[in-house]
Amino acid sequence: MINKQDLDKRVEQAVENFESGYNCAQSVFSAFADLYGLDNDLALRLSSSFGGGIGKMRQTCGAACGIFMLAGLEKGTNRPKDNESRKRVYQLIQYLATEFKKQNGSINCGELLGLTPITSVNASPEALANSDFKKHPCIKTVESAARIWAGYILDKSK
Repeated sequence: MINKQDLDKRVEQAVENFESGYNCAQSVFSAFADLYGLDNDLALRLSSSFGGGIGKMRQTCGAACGIFMLAGLEKGTNRPKDNESRKRVYQLIQYLATEFKKQNGSINCGELLGLTPITSVNASPEALANSDFKKHPCIKTVESAARIWAGYILDKSK
């Protein structure tokens, strides 16, 4: 059984992942994916395309996408007509999105970063790669998303 201390370490791991250079989605998703039987390499590759608001398009925040992917592992279905499971996972996604928005103000990457559509598209990938990750605004969303998921796991285990 997972405990609060383990979950707190996973939140810290998500932040450390981001600080070491993984994108926001990878940072969150890989910190918890082993709980669902995924090895770290697969978790990192699966989540790699969701960074920067999905492929650096500044759409849905990658940290939020990380917990949405975890929700799929938690409650998703692999049966095409399993409407009950689909309903449960959509409800969980809506709950997670609401919590994320409450804590961060939006689930949109560009809005969270204060970017206009033009600066969003033209933002240099080198600027992020060379930035101080400890001061980067995404560190807050990574930590927030990881805490939301940790809280969800803790609540469901009660």
